[in-house]
Amino acid sequence: MGVINFLEEAAGAVAAVEGAKKLDPDASILTEGAAAVAGFVGVEKVKEHFENNDAEKPQSQDAGDSSES
Repeated sequence: MGVINFLEEAAGAVAAVEGAKKLDPDASILTEGAAAVAGFVGVEKVKEHFENNDAEKPQSQDAGDSSES
């Protein structure tokens, strides 16, 4: 599971660097590095967000079902 997480984060970093290059073709190495870090960390935050939403969704549906009865 650790390898899959790393690959997801690395893909986020690569996507962020490519996005930075599209916005600024003459981007410095510092800009590309900052984009890579943001993409690497951003993937983790997005995954946490969706995991939290998935965990809360069944609870909110159960509460809605019980209030209708």
